[in-house]
Amino acid sequence: MKNPTIVVKVDERSNIEKTIRKFKRLCESYGVVKEYRKRQDYKKPSVKNKEKLEAAQKRRVKTTHRSVGTGRI
Repeated sequence: MKNPTIVVKVDERSNIEKTIRKFKRLCESYGVVKEYRKRQDYKKPSVKNKEKLEAAQKRRVKTTHRSVGTGRI
């Protein structure tokens, strides 16, 4: 899918609020909002890598904490 376009038909009979909600849902499903937020500010590759490593460490600590917590006496 090379350049998908989002098209929403608007009738005189249809409610404009409903049409706008449909458009927003389509944008969300195509990942437009996620891509927009990602491109809003530039992060250096080293900063991205550091954040990725910190998130992995946080996940590791969380999972080990859960497994230790279940073995109560």
